[in-house]
Parts: sequence; structure tokens; C-alpha cells
Amino acid sequence: MADKAGQADIRGLYIDKETKKYFEEALIFKNLVTTRSTPSRTIRWYQKTSGYLTATSPAKISPIAEGARPFVLQQSWTRNTSYVKKYMVDSPMINMEDETDSDVEVFQDNLRDVVDAVAYDLDKDIWDVATENQSPTNINSVTATAPWDAASGQDPIEDIEEAKQKIREQTKRSIRNGVLLVSAKGAKDLIVWLISTKGSSIPNFASEKVQSGIIGKLLELTVVVSENVTADYACVADLAQAVTYREFTPITTAIIKEEGIGRKIRVWTHGIALLIKPKYVTLISNTES
Repeated sequence: MADKAGQADIRGLYIDKETKKYFEEALIFKNLVTTRSTPSRTIRWYQKTSGYLTATSPAKISPIAEGARPFVLQQSWTRNTSYVKKYMVDSPMINMEDETDSDVEVFQDNLRDVVDAVAYDLDKDIWDVATENQSPTNINSVTATAPWDAASGQDPIEDIEEAKQKIREQTKRSIRNGVLLVSAKGAKDLIVWLISTKGSSIPNFASEKVQSGIIGKLLELTVVVSENVTADYACVADLAQAVTYREFTPITTAIIKEEGIGRKIRVWTHGIALLIKPKYVTLISNTES
């Protein structure tokens, strides 16, 4: 007897294929960082705790006399040991009776929901690692001129430019893959300020935003909206430089069977985000009243 649609579509190959697709769609921050595999659950790594090399007198870079030995300039790195985290969740049990006649969408929705849960939790960890749990020690930080939702006095453009300035001063590099990370409220406050408060100053830009309602690029930064951004904060960063995600086990699925009862989908992955170059990150605080 042939499988009904529901049974056929809960086969492992289909689930595995759909899981990977949904996972990539759901991830936001992980797609912005550098991802590398790791053969071990224990990772020894080094964090670059200073920006760039400078010579302090009497050391110098030039002029150096002919035949003289060069001065030694040493970068500051801190050695750390981290352990990968396991992310895992189950879907609800899909009972045997529903399995034979339910629409395919039932299985797809169950799969999408559990994948979203894993992806959201993983992205939350990347946000916390990149921002040092919103307690800057090694990363750069600025305080907003005034909350972006204030009645007056706010200037998000100045705040963002100051955040970019901090990164430039600390790394001597322009941000190549710069992003502005904001929550949905932060994105709303920013676009309201750009259109309602500054619209007359930048009429063409404001008009375009009224039409689209989207801020794709701002000040050469890609605006990325995620609810993993903590309230009252925004962040400017080159996450590809700053954070490396070490993956021990890629996203994996299994069909858990209970004979005579039904089946459920289990999803898991192992990995850890590491803040390798903190000077490529600036946390902006006090963005909300």
C-alpha cells in the first residue's frame, strides 16, 4: 500500500533537505559572521585585545640606521578556551492517525517552527558574544546623543558615525562589510526620525522611504533588523572580521518513532561564537527612552 502524502513527506531525506533550507532562511547574524568547522568540542582560541601596532619611544619604525636591528612590535592577544554549545529541540508528536491524512503543510510548519527556535537561539548567542553581553570591555562603545524615540534632541546619524569612527580609530581600516544591527523598534524609530524629523532636510531620501518603508543601506552600512537586538541598544560592526562561529556539528535532523503512536522531528546542532577581533564592534546604548 502506497504512503499517503503526509507519510511520504516525513521521510528523512525530505526533512533533512527542508531543515537546511529553513535554517539558512531563519538565520540572520550567523550569516554575517565567519563560520569555520571545528573537529573538537573544546576550542583554544586567541582574542585580539588591541587594535594595531604602534611604536612607543625609544622604539620606532623609521628611520632605522643601515645595519641596525629592527625594534620588535608585539600585538596583544589573549588566549581563551571555549566549549561548543548544543542546540536541540523536538517538534510536537505527529500522531499516527494524523500522519496518514494530514496536509503536507502540517509537517512543514512543525519543521519550520523547531528550526526557527534553534536558529533564533543561536543568533541570540552571537549577538551576546559580539556585544560582550551589552557590557563593553574590549569592544568599542558610544552613548546615543539622545534616545532615538525622544521628542527632540536625538541624532541617530551622529551616533552611527561616531560608532564607525571608533572602529576606524581602533583598526585603521574602513568597514568593508559594515552592518547596523537594530531591533524592530529601533528600525521604526530610525525611519520615523529620517522621514518625520529630517524629511525636509533630505526630501528625496525621505520620499523614497515613505514609498518603501525600508532602510536597506544607511551611511554605507547594511541595516539588519532582529528581535535578538536587546532593547535600548544598536550596534555597528564588521561581524565577518569580529566574530567567528566554530561549528562542531552542522544542523541535523532525526525522525523519532513511537510505534503505534506517531513520530516527531528532532533538530540539533553544535557550535560556539567567538569574539576574535572586538575592535571591529561598537555598541550604541541609550537608543530608547
